[in-house]
Amino acid sequence: MMSHYEAPIREPLIYGDKKYHDISVDVAAPVEGKANKKWWIAFIIALIAFLYGLGAILYTIGTGIGVWGLNNRVNWAWDITNFVWWVGIGHAGTLISAVLLLFRQKWRMGINRSAEAMTIFAVVQAGLFPIIHMGRVWNAFYVLPIPNNFGSLWVNFNSPLLWDVFAISTYLSVSLVFWYTGLLPDFAMLRDRAVRPFQKKIYSLLSFGWSGRLKDWQRFEEVSLVLAGLATPLVLSVHTIVSMDFATSVIPGWHSTIFPPYFVAGAIFSGFAMVQTLLLIMRKVSNLESYITRVHIENMNKVILVTGGIVSVAYITEFFVGWYSGSSYEDYTYLSVGAATGPYWWAFWALITCNFIFPQTLWFKKLRTNYIWSFIISIIINIGMWFERFDIIVIDLSRGHLPSSWTMFSPTFVDIAIFIGTIGFFFVLFLLYARTFPVIAQAELKSILKSSGDNYKKLREENHE
Repeated sequence: MMSHYEAPIREPLIYGDKKYHDISVDVAAPVEGKANKKWWIAFIIALIAFLYGLGAILYTIGTGIGVWGLNNRVNWAWDITNFVWWVGIGHAGTLISAVLLLFRQKWRMGINRSAEAMTIFAVVQAGLFPIIHMGRVWNAFYVLPIPNNFGSLWVNFNSPLLWDVFAISTYLSVSLVFWYTGLLPDFAMLRDRAVRPFQKKIYSLLSFGWSGRLKDWQRFEEVSLVLAGLATPLVLSVHTIVSMDFATSVIPGWHSTIFPPYFVAGAIFSGFAMVQTLLLIMRKVSNLESYITRVHIENMNKVILVTGGIVSVAYITEFFVGWYSGSSYEDYTYLSVGAATGPYWWAFWALITCNFIFPQTLWFKKLRTNYIWSFIISIIINIGMWFERFDIIVIDLSRGHLPSSWTMFSPTFVDIAIFIGTIGFFFVLFLLYARTFPVIAQAELKSILKSSGDNYKKLREENHE
């Protein structure tokens, strides 16, 4: 007679003895209740950073971009480094949500809302840098294809920077619709729970008359799948276009065919790390420990490990090609012997340490499931990905084909202040969002409660006794 085998129960995605009503109460609590002490501490720190950066931006606009550390050789530096870094972070959010939805992964339900919101706020930060970099920010509308009085268009469609405008604005539009569509059932839940007439009216408008009928859910599912299908290739195309800003030039180190897939992998790598940072902050600030669990953190770390591996292979390939080409100019640029031993050696080794060495610790389950280590490693990766963009842009521009034009770049306090300001602005937006919108999709959590909650685990154990 064959022995009976039953698969072991997976660790639940929802902790605690939760009922449907408990999920509604917990998800609505940060919106309906007063902000706790942790939220205020986080918000005040973010607000101070934002105001500091805002002062630097106003000073730049009033004085001119000569207050930055740019020179006649390195005319892209700190600002475009930050632009590419924020775009990279913005890419993973919608991708996480869309791809995991298409693959029907249940663990996405605790993280998808935060990831989608992160995309929108990160793209807003990214958009600030090219506008300020123009110097005359009031002429920013010239990058849009608006017909002028003479009947033609102002914009130059041959410019890779214009490709960025189209790619990022399209991506932002689709991400906004995808994010807002997912919020409709939650707005309806808040509308039904609202006590004050004004709140009820606002959430009623936001929910677009959601009634919870079968027809509503059917359309909701269809639209979500269509938007997920649109967003996934958009993620690949947008960061490919950002990489072409560099790959279509003839500057040593930039003129590389590996850039498009490598930029996409790097964007997912840094984006997942930022989602991890936000999730670990949100589970404490909004008391969501029961819904953002060890399973979510471990699965995120597994994706970080895979994408980190792809990026590491790209690093090794770049380093090898720089050496194998035999070009002395290639040998002084990004990911080369010259970069490792030259004047920017500190930036090169910061990149290797943060993106190549530290992520290897996630092979160990004990560290991969540890909340504190996951938080530390997510911040380290984002620091490393910033140095990667800095190395690509600054080292390559400072070492061109003519040794007579070689120069060094040093950021000024204004450069640093603007970057700190955008980080503060990002967290201000995210924390305000967490107080006005549900950060977890409660309807989706309820759909997995019976199969992933502790109640289900108890029932299985009782049946075995």
